[in-house]
Amino acid sequence: MRIGGLASGMDIDSLVSDLMRAERMPLDQLKQKKQIIEWQRDEYRAMNTLLLDFRNELTQMKLTTKYRVRSVTSSNEALVTATASSAASLNSFSISKVDRLAKAENWVTNNSIAASNRTIDATKSLASQKTDGNFATQWNWNEGAVGSQTLLGNGSKTGMKLNLAAGEAVKATAEFGKMSVKVNGVSYQVIDPASTDPLGEKQVKIADDGSLTFGANIATNASVKVNYITNKKVQTTTLKKDTTTWQLEKQNINNNTNFSLTINGAAVTVASDGTFSTGKVDFEKGTITFNNPLTADTSISVNYTQNYADFQIKTYTSTSGSSQIEEKFLVESSNSLNQVINTVNASKAGVSMFFDSATGKISMMRTETGDFYDDNTNGTYDPQNPTDLSVTRDYDVSITGNFARQALQLADANVTKTHGENASFVINGLQTTRSSNTFDINGVSITLKKEFVPADGPVSLLVKNDSDQIYENIKGFIDKYNELIGKINAKVSEEKYRSYKPLTDEQREQLSDKQQELWEEKAKSGLLRRDSMLTSALSSMRLDFYQPVTNSDTDPLLNQLSAIGITTTSNYLEGGKLEISESKLKEAINNNPDAIEALFRGGSDSTLDSEKGIMHRLYDTVNSVMDQLKEKAGNSFSTNSTFALGKSLLDIDNRIDRFEDRLIQIEDRYWRQFTAMEKAIQQSNQQSAFLMNQFSGGM
Repeated sequence: MRIGGLASGMDIDSLVSDLMRAERMPLDQLKQKKQIIEWQRDEYRAMNTLLLDFRNELTQMKLTTKYRVRSVTSSNEALVTATASSAASLNSFSISKVDRLAKAENWVTNNSIAASNRTIDATKSLASQKTDGNFATQWNWNEGAVGSQTLLGNGSKTGMKLNLAAGEAVKATAEFGKMSVKVNGVSYQVIDPASTDPLGEKQVKIADDGSLTFGANIATNASVKVNYITNKKVQTTTLKKDTTTWQLEKQNINNNTNFSLTINGAAVTVASDGTFSTGKVDFEKGTITFNNPLTADTSISVNYTQNYADFQIKTYTSTSGSSQIEEKFLVESSNSLNQVINTVNASKAGVSMFFDSATGKISMMRTETGDFYDDNTNGTYDPQNPTDLSVTRDYDVSITGNFARQALQLADANVTKTHGENASFVINGLQTTRSSNTFDINGVSITLKKEFVPADGPVSLLVKNDSDQIYENIKGFIDKYNELIGKINAKVSEEKYRSYKPLTDEQREQLSDKQQELWEEKAKSGLLRRDSMLTSALSSMRLDFYQPVTNSDTDPLLNQLSAIGITTTSNYLEGGKLEISESKLKEAINNNPDAIEALFRGGSDSTLDSEKGIMHRLYDTVNSVMDQLKEKAGNSFSTNSTFALGKSLLDIDNRIDRFEDRLIQIEDRYWRQFTAMEKAIQQSNQQSAFLMNQFSGGM
């Protein structure tokens, strides 16, 4: 119990507070010391970040691309242009003529795919436009359901199976040729499940129950994408109370005997117009709507089919060799023309298809120029030979009802074809061809723009060093270096104001925010003044620059910076910043670019600093300094126990905790002493009062 001056009339609270203020002075000093260490830690980390940025620049400057910048000049850029990589040798080319530019095979339908006096809306379903196009008049849809699932490989040939609903069965034997299986994007040939022949490495069978059998083991967790066809679609669910509409997975479903509806286990009779006793089926939208909200959770099951079609695009490409890339497509009657086209364009068929609503025609062009299959007879296109691009039905080309060939009018007789051709030209006297108008020769990327004859040429291409860009690369690096040492020098030479200590909590209460900011600015100043690690780093980097480079690739006349026009500024206050003589550096780059590269990045395999290029020396120095700084101050992911300043902070925290415990004991002691004094005074007062009463009573 604390008695605060009731007997003595003294302000005990103030007395104890004043006494404790004196006792807390060592604690305030500990907290100030902790604050200084935290500021130092942050300053060191900021320096480490600067060095990290500079090291990233050094990493780039260690690459050949900074010193082997090639440029190409063309004598006639309207005919031929070129660019060069750093791997290009200093060379020249002469293209005397271009007989033919490379072209991509292109198909355009001769007529509109719409019926006479009709138009096609590419955004609407194919089924909804039966009378507007050839989707019904020249094409007979198949009936069933199209599905797509992605399975995971299990390290075996078997054991992978499609997740089919009860009643669904894959149309394996009848439609195997229309289905596709890709493992990690690589197509596998789907084989007739009735075949008894051994499966090849890239072959697969699909059984009626959805089981897959491969010719070789499929890697564990490999992506196995299967596009398949079933006899029907079965959907079963439980609709929650108050539900009014159920959206099926598919639209434009068939209204025929294959449709059945079961509600709470009882078969429901659906009229030809889709109505039933408690609702209606919208076959076009694929919805089941109830006349009234359901009064309870309701189980519902529906079996239905949809119309579908298939087609396949085969292409020869620069990477397909003698075989073709084959892409299979399954089309649902609910798909729009845009959806079909987008699926084709997103596939690996390597074609770009589009529909022109103005003419009603379809264009399909190879995305790659060139002729990758010999389908020319005496230089004339022969439609009887295979082309780089073909549209077929996979398992029987003779079937006339092919969706793409008939409904989309892409049959050979219905399209005008522009044959794919290779570019043909003469370079340095050599007649040659390329599948693309842009091609690479010895690190030079050449682009043919127009066909021309010798009378219009030749076009000369000169590969040379881009000395201006090399100069800018070196100048940019020197600017980064100057910026770095400027910031480090500013820190190690920063004025230290010893009379400005970190503010205590009590001092903060007496100052405004602005005053606190100005005070802390002074208190933080000079924390890294004359820091040995940073001053040593500056000295080491200066030595890295000034020491000659003596590796075998370096020109003895150009083995140090001063020889190529890079020297220290005359102002010693700048701490060793570098300046460049532009004319002298550019002259050295033009006269001996290999020596410049050797000076900066040569000797990378050497263990001797004298043989290492400047960039490798600097990189090693910066790495060493960063390691030292990390040992001293850690980083944002470090715990205090892993770096020197952190350990000091832990020690101070422990000392602060012990001192605060001691202060509590001291404060309690003071209060016990003053309380005892108050009790003694109160007892004395009581005795005095008693005596006074006794004396006054006896008179």
